[in-house]
Amino acid sequence: MAKRKAHVQSLAVQLPQFSPRDYTSFFFAGALCCTITHGAMTPIDVVKTRIQINPAYAKHSMLSGARLVVATEGPKALLTGFGPTVVGYFVQGGAKFSGYEYCKRKAVELVGSPEAAVKYRTAIYLGSASVAEFFADIFLTPLEATRIRLVSERGYASGLVTGFTRLAREGGIRELYAGFVPILFKQIPYAIGQFTVNELCHELAFRSMSYETRCNLTPVKKFSIQLGSGIIAGFAAAILSHPADTLLSQINKGHGPSGSMLHRLHVLARQ
Repeated sequence: MAKRKAHVQSLAVQLPQFSPRDYTSFFFAGALCCTITHGAMTPIDVVKTRIQINPAYAKHSMLSGARLVVATEGPKALLTGFGPTVVGYFVQGGAKFSGYEYCKRKAVELVGSPEAAVKYRTAIYLGSASVAEFFADIFLTPLEATRIRLVSERGYASGLVTGFTRLAREGGIRELYAGFVPILFKQIPYAIGQFTVNELCHELAFRSMSYETRCNLTPVKKFSIQLGSGIIAGFAAAILSHPADTLLSQINKGHGPSGSMLHRLHVLARQ
């Protein structure tokens, strides 16, 4: 019992000493995962964006919308925007995951000790996710604007490079970052759901186990907890971010009244 207590106390005060190599690993792990998942979802994203902004698709389901895209534009149309998606979420995913771990560590240092951080852990999760996502979205926004323009305007450009350069040439920085505010409204709730719910699911899972069980978890059981937590967090993130995702598509298509971004978002949300 004494040995167990001493071990628990040592764990309570231990703060990981991450090196630049660790943060590089976090970056590439996040980048790879986001690239694979978002890239694989490109066909679904094409149909979703059409439904959000094109009146001809407004009453269609995902399945009937996909059939309409294939019937009118061919199967290749379902991969429209693949380039901006892969590049954008590679950079965004890497910056978000490494930034989240960095912000968490700094937050623990700010509150004074790991023990004090336990008390404020939910606030640390929320704050770290929000800050990391904010900076990651600076890289993502121009590429997301390019993707939406490629998907929503048939024949706009042949791919990532031509689409990005045309958008930059015709609209400049203003057009490339027109969706920055709505993308924050979309991505920050997504990151909060993704990271905070994942952390809390892990916490609930480990709380339900005895000390001995936690110490003797097999790799398969550890992976099951990680996978289950990730799936639940993914559902939460999708639900939290979906309303702003619709607004983002509308803004990048140029819909809504003139005026400040918040005014445009308010009018579009009411509609």
